[in-house]
Amino acid sequence: MGQLTGGDPSLLRRINSAVVLHALRAADLATLTEITRVTGLSRPTVEGVVEGLIEAGLVVESDAEESGARRQGRPARKFRFRAEAGHLLGLEIGPHRVAAALSDLDGKILGTASKDVSEAAPADERLERLRTVVADLLRRAGIARSSLRAVGVGSPGIVEVDGTVRLGTALPEWTGLPLGERLRRSFKCPVLVENDANAAAVAEHWKGVATDTDDVVFVLAGLSPGAGSLIGGRLHRGYGGAAGEIGALHLLGREVTPETLLSTTDEPLHPLDEHAVAEVFAHAREGDERAQAAVERFIQRLVHDVAALVLALDPELVVVGGWAAGLDGVLEPLHRELARYCLRPPRVALSLLGEAAVATGALRLALDHVEEELFAVEGTVTARR
Repeated sequence: MGQLTGGDPSLLRRINSAVVLHALRAADLATLTEITRVTGLSRPTVEGVVEGLIEAGLVVESDAEESGARRQGRPARKFRFRAEAGHLLGLEIGPHRVAAALSDLDGKILGTASKDVSEAAPADERLERLRTVVADLLRRAGIARSSLRAVGVGSPGIVEVDGTVRLGTALPEWTGLPLGERLRRSFKCPVLVENDANAAAVAEHWKGVATDTDDVVFVLAGLSPGAGSLIGGRLHRGYGGAAGEIGALHLLGREVTPETLLSTTDEPLHPLDEHAVAEVFAHAREGDERAQAAVERFIQRLVHDVAALVLALDPELVVVGGWAAGLDGVLEPLHRELARYCLRPPRVALSLLGEAAVATGALRLALDHVEEELFAVEGTVTARR
């Protein structure tokens, strides 16, 4: 690792601030001596940095009662990171609902909210419903909008880096929508827009069933499934943000669409009609032969779609979420069939976060952004005394 031997003094100050702030965040309370030992910085440097962080509102000196110090003599000054110094939002925009999760700078969830929305709702109505959810959540939590440091958003479709939805067939008026730009009008902080399956994959790795593995495929199962992948713990978006769009695999020589596969009549299901899909699975459990055949066709199709990703990425774990995660009979056949198709079958598990996965992952993306600003240290530079 290179050494900082000169250059911009402000860069050195930023690095030292990040090092001290990271140390304080990792501890409930810490004295100047403890911070000095952990960071390797000199005591005068630590004192100066801590005072600057106090002025910035990111650190506070604890009182004797908070630190548990005895009142005899003069106790050592103790400091803590102010997780309440800012807040983050994670937003989900879906076909049937919009949802929000609020946290502090430690990622502690302070509240959640959601509202149903019609699958036929135009873009303006859907976004207005989302703004209402956010306003209600902030009001109930007693948090000012100005306190928000970053907002993460999970949305269906292929999303550009700037938050524009390049292709989004699940929602009306979604293709070409400058979603990031539209939402930035409502927030005076960075807004990061990500595909919903990608956000869910991040969530399961953070707080869900995939916390113990860095190579994960998350399948947002539905009639047009999508997937998000983590490789080495990092989100894999692909060159244009279209990685994991397995719902398009039927175009490769598979003329029968998923909504036709799961139909028990001569009419295809509506791609967003989750109630109709649930009825087919319920009839299958009751022994209806046509429904059982439809479910088997659907599972086979899902297996083929997921197997394509598994063969390409060789993940340790496949997590199944979306509405299929709440339906019996998906997990065991998926595991069995993947064992047939894949050279090294992965573990298969249902989502632990359920319908909260997308908003939780969006929140994690917002937290990542803030952590990069506050805590990241330049990879080619080390802090010096």
